[in-house]
Amino acid sequence: MRPTLDDLIALALAAGREIMAVRDAGFDTQTKLDGSPVTLADQRAEFIIEHGLEALAPDIPMIGEEAVAEGRIPECGDTFFCVDPLDGTRGFAKGGDEFTVNIALIENAAPTLGVVYAPATGELYAGQPGRALKMLCEPHTARPMTPLEDIAPPLSPPSRWRIVASDYSGRNERTQRFVAALDGVAAHASSSVKFCRLAEGAADLYPRFGEVSEWDVAAGHAILCAAGGDIMRLDGPPLRYGDRAGGFLIKGFIAYSTSAAKAAALKAL
Repeated sequence: MRPTLDDLIALALAAGREIMAVRDAGFDTQTKLDGSPVTLADQRAEFIIEHGLEALAPDIPMIGEEAVAEGRIPECGDTFFCVDPLDGTRGFAKGGDEFTVNIALIENAAPTLGVVYAPATGELYAGQPGRALKMLCEPHTARPMTPLEDIAPPLSPPSRWRIVASDYSGRNERTQRFVAALDGVAAHASSSVKFCRLAEGAADLYPRFGEVSEWDVAAGHAILCAAGGDIMRLDGPPLRYGDRAGGFLIKGFIAYSTSAAKAAALKAL
């Protein structure tokens, strides 16, 4: 059975509540084999999402960050759930607020449903083909405070291109050259919030010059596509999800909000 966007929203909110409960209670940070951090909040949030998805769609496998780190990788083909239960763990562990719950449905190797929820700020973004949405929730309780409302980037180009890059990997020389070539205005953010800024028209381009995992991208990609934007890979072929042989890694990309932003990015590369 195929879940609805509302199903994924409910799971993201439940996971967000658990993350905030762990943060309030205090937690330790551990290091995984790949050197990245993990906390009890990551693990509990993924447990909630995994069991919720299994109840909703037992025939669709889930590729989750923590499960993959533990070696639990199901056969997924080109239809599966792609989940990062806590995107931005480094910032979360340091007390920051720009961490998110990311849930995406991948069909035919492309993201078709996506939810990105930032529990500390209460911002929730969701996307399905042809429609990108946002609502505000009360942090901690995840109680909706506004209805889901449509979002989209502006049709006309800005006076200067607005580029958003990663707090941790987006301050390198190549990113700086890209911004300079566009005569752009740069900002930095953590987690999948960057894709959502493009979808709602707060930024135009998000360059990522380096490897990133599919679960860091899929949900935000779905929302961006729903708003009329997309992602282009740096190594040529169209982005397809489910690259088990490649470790579910994406070797860099440019996310863009509009065709005009894409054209400007191509000239700047």
